[in-house]
Amino acid sequence: MVITTVGIIGAGTMGNGIAQACAVSGLNVVMVDISDAAVAKGIATVSGSLDRLVKKEKITADDKTAALARIKGSTHYGDLTSAQLVIEAATENYDLKVKIVKQLDEMLPPNVIVASNTSSISITKLAAVTQRADRFIGMHFFNPVPMMALVEIIRGLQTSDATHAAVHAMATTLGKTPITVKNSPGFVVNRILVPMINEAFFVLAEGLATAEDIDAGMKLGCNQPIGPLALADMVGLDVCLAVMDVYLSEFGDSKYRACPLLKEMVAAGRLGRKTGQGVYSY
Repeated sequence: MVITTVGIIGAGTMGNGIAQACAVSGLNVVMVDISDAAVAKGIATVSGSLDRLVKKEKITADDKTAALARIKGSTHYGDLTSAQLVIEAATENYDLKVKIVKQLDEMLPPNVIVASNTSSISITKLAAVTQRADRFIGMHFFNPVPMMALVEIIRGLQTSDATHAAVHAMATTLGKTPITVKNSPGFVVNRILVPMINEAFFVLAEGLATAEDIDAGMKLGCNQPIGPLALADMVGLDVCLAVMDVYLSEFGDSKYRACPLLKEMVAAGRLGRKTGQGVYSY
């Protein structure tokens, strides 16, 4: 299957980032969200991101105009029927994703591939609620999508070779480097990364060092481009907590217990950059 049109569920950070990556690479995009305001905000975010690329002379003004013209915003799932691939990029919540996936399964033509951008939820489990389990796959992009080269392609137990090949080729078309991963909570990158972030919260909570010094230590001592606490703010503390809760539930191992400080900050609504306050103030 050749993928020329991509549907995206969700116009938030991940959804509009995937839309931008697709549109810049010449693919047509249908980006769907629950309200016109959410869709408009997503397209405005793409426009602003493209403006920065124009200023840096990475693309031309004409390239920006052409990319935006390839993105159609909508609040109706029916507009997705022209796509060969639909990527679900909603909030990291199992029940919500199941609801979306079931809706897609009912209205999309049977040959359409459905992918989830989940960072922790079982692809095999999500595929099982559909009638197209062989055409269901995980496609985990990283934030910020336009800048990050990696895409984890997660095969559920039911995913066919043809589905994997089509999605792998599409990711390459976007200029990304795909890695193929077996289905397991957190897959590869987040399985290693999020527990590290959680441990950084334990170190902070125990008062071993300030947030600034913890991040400086990991940047300078481990050659990381961003410290774990600053990264948590970028990812969203609520997302980090949700992923840790999935690990604890799925593995049943106490080493995946979420740090109480992380829980407290999420309860206080201090979720990071998106709320203006997390470990740091923005």
